[in-house]
Amino acid sequence: MAGVSKGAVGEVLAARFLRDAGYTILAGNYKTRLGEIDIIAADDEYIVFVEVKARAEDSFYTPREAVTAAKQQRIIKTALLYINRYPDPRQMRFDVIEVVTAKNEPLKALEINHIQNAYGG
Repeated sequence: MAGVSKGAVGEVLAARFLRDAGYTILAGNYKTRLGEIDIIAADDEYIVFVEVKARAEDSFYTPREAVTAAKQQRIIKTALLYINRYPDPRQMRFDVIEVVTAKNEPLKALEINHIQNAYGG
C-alpha cells in the first residue's frame, strides 16, 4: 500500500462503481491550467464531471464537505474547457462520489455514495 494515496484508491473504486452502473469512463484525472477533474463519465443522457472524495470511516467530516464552493467553481471552469475541446451533445452534470474506507484498510470500501447533480445545476 506504500506510495498509493487514498485519493487514487478512491478514484479507482469510484470508476469501477460508475462502470458497474452503466457509465462509460471518458477520462480520468483531466487537468488544465484551471483545475482538475477526477473522472469524466457519460451515459446516454449526461456527460458527468465527477469529484471523488475518500475518507476513513472515523473521519470527523463527510467526504462531500471537502468539495468547497471554490473547488466547485474550478471544476465547472475546467469542465467548460473540456466541452470546448471535446464538444458533446449530452447535458452536463456535476456529481460527487464519496468513498468511505475501513479505518485500517484503505483499500476496503465500506460505502460508496454517488451524489448526482451535487452542484452547478
